[in-house]
Order: sequence, then structure tokens, then C-alpha cells
Amino acid sequence: MKNLKKIIALCMVLCLVLSTSACGQSAPAADAGAEEAAEPAGGAEGAEAAAGQEAGAADKETGDEPAAVTAGTEEAAELPAGEAETEKAAAEQAAETAGTDMAAAADTAAEAADPDIVDYANEDNWAYFGIGEDKDVDLFLICPTVDMRDEYNMSMDDEETKARFPGALNMERGIYEDSTRMYAPYYRQAAMKIFDLTEEEREPYLALAYSDISAAFAWYLENENEGRPIILAGFSQGADMCLRLLEEYFGDESLYNQLVAVYAVGWSCTEEMVQEYPQIVPAQSADDIGTVICFDCEAPEVTETVITPAGTRSYSINPLNWKTDGTVADKSENIGACFTSYSGEIKREEINLCGCYIDEERGVLKVTDVTPPDFPPVLPIFPEGAYHIYDYQFFYRNLQENVANRVKIYLENLLDNAA
Repeated sequence: MKNLKKIIALCMVLCLVLSTSACGQSAPAADAGAEEAAEPAGGAEGAEAAAGQEAGAADKETGDEPAAVTAGTEEAAELPAGEAETEKAAAEQAAETAGTDMAAAADTAAEAADPDIVDYANEDNWAYFGIGEDKDVDLFLICPTVDMRDEYNMSMDDEETKARFPGALNMERGIYEDSTRMYAPYYRQAAMKIFDLTEEEREPYLALAYSDISAAFAWYLENENEGRPIILAGFSQGADMCLRLLEEYFGDESLYNQLVAVYAVGWSCTEEMVQEYPQIVPAQSADDIGTVICFDCEAPEVTETVITPAGTRSYSINPLNWKTDGTVADKSENIGACFTSYSGEIKREEINLCGCYIDEERGVLKVTDVTPPDFPPVLPIFPEGAYHIYDYQFFYRNLQENVANRVKIYLENLLDNAA
């Protein structure tokens, strides 16, 4: 017992020496978690929904130890010199072990600081996981805004809002499912509420949403992809997330060579993005590979929306004639507008519903042959004549045909290159 006391005393001395000789301080870290939202199309034929944020902060506790240090110093002073050397070695070993334990504890604390970190190895964190095993191309599909709560990001514990993800995804699923094996992660998407904020103010919430998407995509690449061709697709907020994935990952040439196309419907692909990230290549035709298919729909009289504000120009392609200029596509080129339910069922299909053309000044898609009263904006963030929630529904069959066409061309090119 006496020797044990001496060891403890020496440990106290060593701790005191180390603490007084330290050359830096560590500041308490606060971790805020936000959760984001997705948007299902609904209203008369299809509408968007959205959810919000939970933020959490990790508290740092501090404790007092002066009395213990003082007692240890006094006991150490009584040790004979020879015995002190032996006990000093034991104390150093104890301190080394304690340091290892403290480092491990620090790592554990860092992981626990954000309790909402998503484990994408758990299939429960995917709305779609490997659906369509017989397909040669993978689809990474990102849900639109479905969370309408009074918050900024969706919580992964919010089962009610998460239950809307499959429904929102099912509404556009039919465009892709005949051609792809499908993956779609749950994520802490930004809630609809953020779109009342300025672009700068909403960015932290979209950035949090993207942190989950990036983690999901990284896990998918490492564990599921195995070099297979990839289509990225998303509507509205989901489209924004697709463009962010392009920015972060597809500057890598080998990964870019796996890219069939990106369907970023209902968002803006701006000139600034294209200039900064050469891997973001706006589509120029119906069959170019590795490109971004992007557009957002408006009535001819609309001058701005939250998707394409005044002064912003987006790269767009016409989903009927696959041109990028102002050439008008007649409604006779529309092979089927489809209005879908949360089950993915087509509730109503109408051939030759509408035509369209690109506004060359703003780059948005102007839709003809329909009227705003027949297709209201539904969401209060949009003005009358903003057809955002109908973006892919108006051109459903044309998009479906185009996905199949690009997949066919990509796979043919792959075979030609292998020959």
C-alpha cells in the first residue's frame, strides 16, 4: 500500500510538471448540428414538402485538482533517491498509458460531439438501396425538400418527415428505374423555411445537408460502386446537392469517366459554377455523355424566382428538342406529361400537353400552352407562373427516353473502347 501511495504521488508530480510546461491551450469546441429538408411534388398534381433543423452543442466540463496535486507533491518529497528512480519509471509508464487512454477518450468524445452523424453502412439510412440489381448503371438519386417544419434542417430522428422521402423519390423514380440500379440516402436536408432567407443566410443549412450527401456518396463509392457507370439525379434541393457532388468528387478524371450524366432538374447551373469547376459541363444535345441536364420551368411573363433570381443566368437545355438556344419546341414534341403519386403510380398522363423554349437572357425554361391557374405554384416561396413543382412532370416521358438513350450510348462506348 505504501508503494502504491508513492506511485500515485509521483504520478501527481509528473502531471504537475507536464501541465506547467505545456506550450498551448485547447479551447472548448462547440458542435452544432443542423438537419435538412426534401421536397415532394404535390398540390393539384404534385407538391413539395419540407422539414427543418435541430442544432446541438457539446458542453465541456472542467474539474478542480489543486488539492490532489499538492498532496502528491508532499508525498513525493519524502521518497529516498534510489527508490524514487524506480517509482519514477513506474510513474512514467503509468503516465504513458494514461495518455493513450486520454487520446482514445478524446476520439470518442469527438465522435459523440455530433450525435447526428449518419452511418451509411446501415441500410436503414437509405430510402433506396441497390434496387434493380440486374441493371448495368447506378443511379445516385437525391430527395427534394419534403420537410415543412418550422426549423432549418431535418433531424435524422424525425421519422415522420423521413417517411416522406420514399414518396417524393417515387414520384420521379419512373424516369430512371428501367435503366438503373438505384441508391437514395436519407439526409439532414435543409427545410423549406430556409428559402425565405437570403442566399448567403441559407448556405450553412444547405452545407450541412451536403455534408450528409457527401458522406453517403463516399460510402457508396467505396462499398457499392465497384467501378460501375453512375448517373446523379435530383430535383430542386436534390439538384443542388448533385452539383455539389460534381464539384467535390468529379474533378478526378477516373471518376468523371464513370459519369453517364447528371439530371439536375429544378435548379440553376450558373456560369460561375462552370467557370470554377471544369467538370461541370452543361449538356448541349440529347446524347452527350458526362454532362448536366438542367432547367427550371416558368410561364413567359415571370421575371424571377428563388431558383433563378434576377441577374442570375443558368445553363439550361430544352427537354423536348434538346437545344440550348431559344428555339421553340412545339407541344407535339412532348411525348407525355405524367403526374405521379407517392407510390410512383401515374395518376394522369397527357401527350402533347405543353411546348417550351429557353429564355436566352436568364436561361430558364419558358413553358407554353398551359396557364398558371391550371398549374398553381402551391408553395408560397414562388410567384404565380412559377412551374417549379411540375419541372419533371411536364416532360416525364421525354426525360425517361433520354435517360435510356444516354445509358445505351455510354455502354456502347464502353464496349467499343474495350474492343
